[in-house]
Amino acid sequence: MRPRVILAKPGLDGHDRGVKVVGMALRDAGAEVLYLGLQQSASQIVGAARAEDVDVIGVSVLSGVHIAVADQLIRARHEADLDDVAIVVGGTIPPADVDRLKALGVRDVFPAGTPLPDVVNRIFDIAREGRADDE
Repeated sequence: MRPRVILAKPGLDGHDRGVKVVGMALRDAGAEVLYLGLQQSASQIVGAARAEDVDVIGVSVLSGVHIAVADQLIRARHEADLDDVAIVVGGTIPPADVDRLKALGVRDVFPAGTPLPDVVNRIFDIAREGRADDE
């Protein structure tokens, strides 16, 4: 199984080295990865997810607006009838916000410092779980 993953940097956050490293690691592991780049809106990210028929949407947030970004993405995903597409969030996420993000509907959270193999393995697991639910 080859997961299809979209990665993006929402909002005005301009630091994208980490998300690019994650993208390369996912590709090296066999995933199909589309990186949308900087300053993407929730509707742009979800629109691309629909067009590319992805399993996972991954966003990197370093600016502290991860709760608002996650809420916007979840709403846009629901409006697009893509509730089966998992959303994961990485970046500068305080430990206290991890449960809050998951309560909103984020599938998993990868705070800065999460080992890269853990991120890759978990995204592959999430993609497999989503496909098993579709069968």
